[in-house]
Amino acid sequence: MAFMRTIPHPSVLLAVAFALAGDVARAAPGVLLLPAIGRPTHVSISGRVLREVPGGGSSALSRNLRRLAASNWEGAPVQVSFSGREVNVTSGHDGAFEASFPAPAQEPFPAGMHRVRVKVPGAEAEADVEVVSDAAPFLVISDFDDTIARSDITSKAGTLKSGLLEDGDTHPEIEGIAGFYRCLREGKEAAPGFAFVSGSPVQFGPRMQAFMAKHRVPFAAFYLRNIGPLTLSGYKQPAIRALLAQFPQKVILVGDNGEKDPEVYQQVQQEFPGRVLQIYIRDAGGPGGAGRVKGMLFSRASDAAKDALAKGFLSQECLARELPEPESTRGPQPAAPGQ
Repeated sequence: MAFMRTIPHPSVLLAVAFALAGDVARAAPGVLLLPAIGRPTHVSISGRVLREVPGGGSSALSRNLRRLAASNWEGAPVQVSFSGREVNVTSGHDGAFEASFPAPAQEPFPAGMHRVRVKVPGAEAEADVEVVSDAAPFLVISDFDDTIARSDITSKAGTLKSGLLEDGDTHPEIEGIAGFYRCLREGKEAAPGFAFVSGSPVQFGPRMQAFMAKHRVPFAAFYLRNIGPLTLSGYKQPAIRALLAQFPQKVILVGDNGEKDPEVYQQVQQEFPGRVLQIYIRDAGGPGGAGRVKGMLFSRASDAAKDALAKGFLSQECLARELPEPESTRGPQPAAPGQ
C-alpha cells in the first residue's frame, strides 16, 4: 500500500510489528494463496509459504502488523493441484512459489471458475482461479488504493490510517466503482477478466479479498507488491506487461492520479500500440493538473461509466441499475397516470 512509502525502511515497520503484535502463539505454517486468472491453454498459480500463520489479533492494527511481520519459508516443498493435475515446486527466498499448468492440446481448460489446492508440510490452502475465455472482449486492469478503496494516498497521515487501522470490513470504498466494474463484466457472451495490480503488500491479499466480498467487486486476480526498499517504484509495469503478453485481449486500465498511474498507463499504451482500449483515471487530488491526465480523468464513477457506455463497454440497463442518477440531477418527470 502507499502507506509503506511513509516509513524509512521496511525493517522499521517489522520492528514495530513485533513490538506491538503481542505475545501470540504461532506454530503452524501457512500458505498465502491469492486469486488468479488464466487462459484455456495455460494457467499459472503463485503464492507464498509462511513459517507461521499470523495470529488473529484483537484490533485492525494488531492484525495488520502481524500480517506484515509474518516470516516467509524458504525451501518449502510445495504441491499444487489444479484440474486433476499436480505440480511440485520449491519456495524461493521470500517464500514465493509458482506452478505452471499448460493444458493438453486437445483439451483446453473450460472457461469459468476453478479451484486450486496447495499443500506444504503442516498446512494447505485453496483459492479460486478463473479461466478467461479467449473470446472475452477485454481485460480490466485496475489499481486498488484510491481507485476502488479510499486510502488517502496524497496524505501521509491518511495512508498510515488506512494501511494500519483499517481492515477488509472497515476500509471505505470509492462510491460507485464496484458497480461500474459489475457493469463492465455483465452481459457479455464471454466474461471479461479482472486483475488488480497494486502497491498493496502481498500480505494484505486476504484483507483485500474481504473488502471485495463486502462490496461485491467482481472476481479478480491479485498482483501485489513485495515489501522492500527496491520495490517502491516500477512494480506495476512488469505485472501489466506480463498480463498483456499472456492474454490476447485488449485492456481497460483504471487507476487514480494520487501517485503514478497516469504515467504508468501511458507508458503501457506506448509500449503496446493498439492494446489499450481506454484509460480511466479517478481524480484523487494528485498533483499535475488536468494536462497530466488529459482525456482520462473522472471525478465520479458514473462519469467513467457513461463514457464506457458510449464506447460499448457496458449496457444502459446495467448503468441505470448500478449507478442511477440522483433525483436532483434528473429532468422533470412525467405525471403518473390519472394525475
